[in-house]
Amino acid sequence: MGKTLYARFGLDALADTQHYGIGVKELWDIPSPQHVEGLVIHGTGWPLSGDTGGGFFLYYLENHQIAVGLVVDLNYSNPWISPYDDFQRLKHHPLIAQYLQGGKRVTYGARALAKGGFNALPTMHFPGGFLVGCNAGMLNSAKLKGVHTGMKSGMLAAEEIAAALGQGNQGGRDLSGFAERFRASWVYDELRSSRTFAPALHKLGLLLGGALFSLEQTVFRGRIPVALHDKTPGYTRLCLARKCEPIAYPRPDRVLSFDKPSSVFLSNTNHEEDQSCHLHLADPSLPLGRNLSEYVEPAQRYCPAGVYEIVGEDSAQCFQINAANCVHCKTCDIKDPAQNITWVAPEGGGPNYPNM
Repeated sequence: MGKTLYARFGLDALADTQHYGIGVKELWDIPSPQHVEGLVIHGTGWPLSGDTGGGFFLYYLENHQIAVGLVVDLNYSNPWISPYDDFQRLKHHPLIAQYLQGGKRVTYGARALAKGGFNALPTMHFPGGFLVGCNAGMLNSAKLKGVHTGMKSGMLAAEEIAAALGQGNQGGRDLSGFAERFRASWVYDELRSSRTFAPALHKLGLLLGGALFSLEQTVFRGRIPVALHDKTPGYTRLCLARKCEPIAYPRPDRVLSFDKPSSVFLSNTNHEEDQSCHLHLADPSLPLGRNLSEYVEPAQRYCPAGVYEIVGEDSAQCFQINAANCVHCKTCDIKDPAQNITWVAPEGGGPNYPNM
């Protein structure tokens, strides 16, 4: 719905291009002696390399549980990259493995997140409604936090609705006061103070971009007199497969790393088998045409649930969509180099995440 509203009302006409990442996450039950309440780990680097940005996290929950995950920027160029397999490989790093040893994986999930930051914020009001929270891109990507900004933006929208109704605006069509409410809120100040984070990393890389952001935060306190912008959509940065180094991911050991089917099972995803496919192709010929010949059909790898497969050989090949596997992360709608896939709301079902 948000994608349709952007296009219908031109809500992003004055904003930078939105940028996205995919977050892959698991919950683990661990033995009591390994539980360190309050421990939080954030990091970047391995297993991501080259121009692939992102970072990992691990933190402790109640009842002897751990949440562990990896966020991969969806502006990566190598079509051989599989965010899912990079996450499985991450768990074998000694820093992470020490907390998972002897534990049991209980839940798996994945989700795309909007991380363009302040410069990519759209016009958030339109006749009869608002874009708030993640749909408007209110994630503070420098902190990997967005629940608080989403809640506050919803509260601001409610205040504007109440004010409009109080003035007799029963149709709710004049909601332009939301822009002023948002600008006067702490959400605006917080997102603006970290506005350099995403474009600095995208344009300057991890080291120089990170250094510039650190300078902004420590010296200029979020008020650096430099405006960086990244207006290149992430999907356009995918290079031809023949120009990139294929990646040989290790086989899962079923102790720390696992295959996609077993992970989808833990997501409790359920769709009626006879419902219409909710993943629409604008041109059904593109996957086996342009995408296969140029990018070895990257949907096979960027999808973290095994939804897309090339089955058969040579002239008998078929692009198969296993829609029942979909965990509704929407990465395919974002990363497809031909922008040929549109995720629409299914007739019912989807993942059922406990405590995620």
